[in-house]
Amino acid sequence: MSSLRRRLGWLLVGASLLLHLFTVFCFSRQPDQFAAFTVLPIWIWGGFGLLFSTVACYFLRASLALIMTAVWAVTLLVGADEARVLANFGRAAPLPGKAAPHAGSEVIRVITLNCAIFEYGDPSQDLARWEPDIVLLQDVKPHQVRQIANVLYAGRGDCRSHTTNGIVTRWKIQREVRNPTQRDQQITVALPDGSQVEIVNVHLSTAATDLRFWQASAWQGHRSNRALRLKELSLVQQVLQQTTSCPNTPTLFGGDFNSPASDVVHRLLTRDFTDAFATAGTGWGNTFQRRLPILRIDHLYSTRHFTPVRCHTVTTRHSDHRMVVADFLKR
Repeated sequence: MSSLRRRLGWLLVGASLLLHLFTVFCFSRQPDQFAAFTVLPIWIWGGFGLLFSTVACYFLRASLALIMTAVWAVTLLVGADEARVLANFGRAAPLPGKAAPHAGSEVIRVITLNCAIFEYGDPSQDLARWEPDIVLLQDVKPHQVRQIANVLYAGRGDCRSHTTNGIVTRWKIQREVRNPTQRDQQITVALPDGSQVEIVNVHLSTAATDLRFWQASAWQGHRSNRALRLKELSLVQQVLQQTTSCPNTPTLFGGDFNSPASDVVHRLLTRDFTDAFATAGTGWGNTFQRRLPILRIDHLYSTRHFTPVRCHTVTTRHSDHRMVVADFLKR
């Protein structure tokens, strides 16, 4: 029995080590052929690795098993998107009502929400509670966009719809750019100080959900799905660059990316945009599914002309997503 316990222990240590090396490789390099592996949060794979090393420690009573447990703990602390908010310790979360000034200056409050075509009801009152200046909507019909705008701004706001996307704002929309082949929008908004801001609202292709990792078709499906979203986001960026001088134009960029924060698709934005939640977020940032949110697929970004000062995700009963609320200070 002692020999069997030792063999099992070393087998589990080896499995934990191999899983760790594979996990670090996949999440750091994001190879397309392993897109199915990274669609799940790193902490799920870390949970398996910790289980292996912990049981091995019980069998072996060896320091190597204990070291593997510590290695996994550090990896999750550094690599898990959910751990990023630890760096924001002490930051204030946005509060309902009119956005409070930051350092004596007014901020712009932006919300993004997938409305699920009102399948769970009308989220207008939940949105109005936060008194946003700009709202990015996905999975919403044109008449529902107008309905939300009327509730939020009592007929004094402005809105635009395109396919199943919508943008509502308390300010005047001066221009709209549409891509007829995709679910995305780009508008130009005039701020009270006379300046202009570009607003981009995206809803990338629905994520692949096949987790039958023992079938080659699942791996191919995730690979193709990622390539499609990369193509869509690249096209959105091309249109933005062709119609503005972005990244030199103040731009707020957000929506439902159908991609977790660790996915390579977000690296297309890293050079020119700042992730509001990673910079200023507090609490549990995952947005899907609202009852048990394990993925952060709804995002708000900004160019260097803005500083995210507060960000939080908020549960609404009127969607299967949580909404992201962020306050931006315009420089």
